[in-house]
Amino acid sequence: MHVEGFFEWLGQALGSVIRVIVDALTWVFSALANAGGNFVEGLARTLGMDTSLVSIIALIVGLCLLYAAVRAFMRASIIAGILWALLGLWLLSWIIR
Repeated sequence: MHVEGFFEWLGQALGSVIRVIVDALTWVFSALANAGGNFVEGLARTLGMDTSLVSIIALIVGLCLLYAAVRAFMRASIIAGILWALLGLWLLSWIIR
């Protein structure tokens, strides 16, 4: 009988430790999700664009096109730089109001 009480206590202790770990991880991940959501909301509100996934992806692609334009200009490739810059600016002007 004494052995059963020990294993019951051990199971409760282990369950309590697991519960604390799960609660802590839930708190951390919900805080990160809220921070990410607030960041995207603030970015979208400042730029005047929607918070949809398509708009965020278009913003990233537009910034990558502008980065490609800067790299082309640094390589002294004027025509490619102008083309990349026009494509990037066109895409960004399409999503930013």
